[in-house]
Amino acid sequence: MNQRPDINPMLEMLKTRRSVPVLAMQGPGPNPDELDTLLTIATRVPDHGKLCPWRFILFEGDARARAGEVLAQRFKEKNPGATDAQVEVERKRLQHAPLVIAVVSKAGPHAKIPEWEQTLSSGAVCMNLVTAANALGFVTSWLTQWYAYDRETLNAFGVRDDERISGFIHIGRKDKPNEDRPRPPLDSVVSRY
Repeated sequence: MNQRPDINPMLEMLKTRRSVPVLAMQGPGPNPDELDTLLTIATRVPDHGKLCPWRFILFEGDARARAGEVLAQRFKEKNPGATDAQVEVERKRLQHAPLVIAVVSKAGPHAKIPEWEQTLSSGAVCMNLVTAANALGFVTSWLTQWYAYDRETLNAFGVRDDERISGFIHIGRKDKPNEDRPRPPLDSVVSRY
């Protein structure tokens, strides 16, 4: 027996889902079983050719601070005039949420599967990860930032030269309810052929 759409909890969650600023996040993060659930759900995406054109890098615990040192050092190299306060912002980038998951796109040339489809699959992994975390009661933010495009930083994080970052998914908790933002009216984004 199907539930009525107006009382389906999954639909209600999807209708109200929104990103939360990482500065508003706190712990605790997902426990090991919840993390396995999140990653399992994240991988259940369209994947033409079963290529698995994505992978994950987890930043949790002390690894967030170690990654922050990489970010601070690289930021200073790229911005020699940066203030101590600006460098500190970069040092703390991955430390606000108790868990940050980098989704790495391994999209590349293939005889049958267009690279664009592989890239879209990696984006779908990000959205599944966000949705699964929200369904488990966590808040999320899908970000890239400058370091997602900086090859030296990516190399330090273990991202190969033929890979790119689809997103850093910050996962945590928040005490206060999310405030919504304006969404586009459907008639401004929908047309019929």
